[in-house]
Amino acid sequence: MGLTKEHKTEIIGKFGDSATDTGKAEVQVALFSRRITDLTGHLQQHPKDKHSRRGLMMLVGKRKSVLNYLKKVDIERYRKVLADLDLRK
Repeated sequence: MGLTKEHKTEIIGKFGDSATDTGKAEVQVALFSRRITDLTGHLQQHPKDKHSRRGLMMLVGKRKSVLNYLKKVDIERYRKVLADLDLRK
């Protein structure tokens, strides 16, 4: 279905400092993770959708690069994000 405005504001409120703080690395990782789970569900129903699969792989790469940045800058924030989103590394 995609990321609705309500879900996006909920994620930003949970991980950001303010309601408009979308640039924080934690917020970006959380938004990427939500979109990744939505696309994964879509691809389970439509396995031949190659364009969406490419988009999913690009999102996974973006999330990985933001997580690597966060790990390099502040390891505690990195660990907290992994724990909050149930990601494994």
